[in-house]
Formats: sequence, C-alpha cells, structure tokens
Amino acid sequence: MDPVPAHVRLGTWIRDPESATPPDGIEPRRLKVYADLFYRNVEGLLASAFPVIRRTLGDAAWHGLVRGFLREHPARTPLFAEVAREMLRYLELRAGQDRGDPPWLPELAHYEWVELALQVSDATAGDIAHDPGGDLLAQAPALSPLAWPLAYVWPVHRIGPDHLPAAPDALPTLLLVRRLPDGEVAFSQLSPLAFRLLQRIQDEPARSGLEHLQALAAEAAAPDTAAFVAEGARMLEAWREDGTLLGVHAPR
Repeated sequence: MDPVPAHVRLGTWIRDPESATPPDGIEPRRLKVYADLFYRNVEGLLASAFPVIRRTLGDAAWHGLVRGFLREHPARTPLFAEVAREMLRYLELRAGQDRGDPPWLPELAHYEWVELALQVSDATAGDIAHDPGGDLLAQAPALSPLAWPLAYVWPVHRIGPDHLPAAPDALPTLLLVRRLPDGEVAFSQLSPLAFRLLQRIQDEPARSGLEHLQALAAEAAAPDTAAFVAEGARMLEAWREDGTLLGVHAPR
C-alpha cells in the first residue's frame, strides 16, 4: 500500500511536474490539464502583483522563478490574496542562497507588494483613537495606519527593463506610501529628515510633536532649533491635511 495519500502525490506533482512522480490512476492528459491550469492561475496572480519584475526579468527568468516558488516554498496560507506575500517571503529566503537573482529583487518585490497590501488592507482611521483637530506640537501625532514610511537600499521606484542598477545609490530611497480616500495608492519621495520624523512618530507614538522635532533638531545638529521646529510644524500640518496624520492620539 502506498504510504503517500493520492491527493498528496497529486499536489506534489502539480507543483513540480518536471521532477515529481505522477499519481496512479489518472490519465496523463488530465494530469497535464490540472498542472497547466494550476500554473496559469498562480503565475497570473503573481504577474499582476509584480508587473515590473515580470517585465524586467523576461520570460525565461520569470517562469523559472515561478516554478521555483511552486516547487520549493511551503506557503503558510492557501488564500489567493496572500500569494504575493508568499512570493515575497520566498524571495527573501532566496536572497541568501546565491541563486543568481539580481540583488535588488527582494526590495523591488516588496515595493510592488506594498501597493497590493495597502489596496486590500482592512485598516481604517477608526482603528486608532484620535482627535483630528488636536495640537500636533503639544500632543502626540497619530500616523494613519494607511500611510507607510519605507526605506530601501536600492532605487526601487526607478528599476525596470531600461534601468538595471549594478549598485545601490549613495543614499537610501525613502518613500511614503498612502492609500487615498478613493482607494488608489500614492507613492511620494521623502527627504531624510521627513522620513526620520515619520519614523519617530511611528516608533514612539506617545511623544508630542514638539518632542519629536526637538530631538530631531538635535540629531541633525540644526543651528536654529526654533526655525527647525517651525518648519517641522508646517510639515506636520501638511501631513494632517493630506491624511498621512489622523490628528493626535486620544484616549479611548
């Protein structure tokens, strides 16, 4: 008696039809239909989630990557909506294995995944108790759960078939990614100081806006702390206006 259940053998073969042993009792033509349908569905989902990677790698490398993902990666979830996240995990694991992938591939995948992740996120402003009209300097600014400050070593926003960097830029790529009220996802570049301010607000949510700006002025060795704080206050207000900040934290 075969110790491997038929459905397990079928699943293994569909994921790796080139190497796995096909299950008994199913004609080869039907097996090929199952395998082709499975591959097309998953490959289509991944191509939709990672269009820049798909175009940049080209057919052979892209399909090799998808085949490797299906063959090697033990996915944590069967949900189609999570397939892109599983590919991202797979690429992060491959990064340390000297598989010949471009060094920027995991970061570009994350950059592309972020758009999908924000589009389908269930997070809302109501998840955070806040006062939209509070004093952003005297109180603690509340970052929207749909606004993500991100830092990349590689210039992910410029990578494509016509731009394949051999080395990272001298400075990191700093981005703010937001889901807008109409559901669209917007990307914008941040200055190092703006990124650091958002990072502080995210990491130390109990501190007031003034505390963040004074600490940041010290980090930056600003020659005029008062002017630095005034400029930072204008930045905080602009973020409140565009929805990056919800206002200030409030007790529930």
